[in-house]
Amino acid sequence: MDRKARDAQWSELMRAAIAGDESSYRKLLSELSQVLRGMVRRGFAGIGVPRDDVEDVVQDVLLAIHLKRHTWDQSMPLGPWVSAISRNKMIDDLRRRGRRPEVSVDLTEFEIEGEDQQASIDARDVDRILDGLSEKNRDIVRSISIDGHSARDVAERLGMTEVAVRVALHRSLKALAETYQEKKT
Repeated sequence: MDRKARDAQWSELMRAAIAGDESSYRKLLSELSQVLRGMVRRGFAGIGVPRDDVEDVVQDVLLAIHLKRHTWDQSMPLGPWVSAISRNKMIDDLRRRGRRPEVSVDLTEFEIEGEDQQASIDARDVDRILDGLSEKNRDIVRSISIDGHSARDVAERLGMTEVAVRVALHRSLKALAETYQEKKT
């Protein structure tokens, strides 16, 4: 079945479902779930999202369709509306996962005896490296990358938006990586 015919069929099923036809609604959700699984799987292909998480996103999309079905313009085809919802739910899922940049630090060049001594040296090295950042950026990097707090928690504590905290973290880690590379060469 081509896309136009499929959209026409889905649109008819959704109109019937909105009018109260439960069997049409079940049929629509069954057909949509099959198509959505492929769509979400392709959307997440190559970006490291586990295949098991595809079903979670599909369920989120189906729930959003159910909750927002009254907002669909019945004079329009259903397919693009469903595609927009699925795209937004995939983006939401990726945002929830977040991206945490990593800066590798090679400590193998040090010959250190004892764990307490190592911990002390590590703490001094971290402080020395972070001293090149502003106080706020140092706080953000330490809170998220070292202490393991979420960007949301840090944003609330510092009175910033979560996006601003993530941008500051990214820029700070990039600056630290550049500094580390400069000193290495």
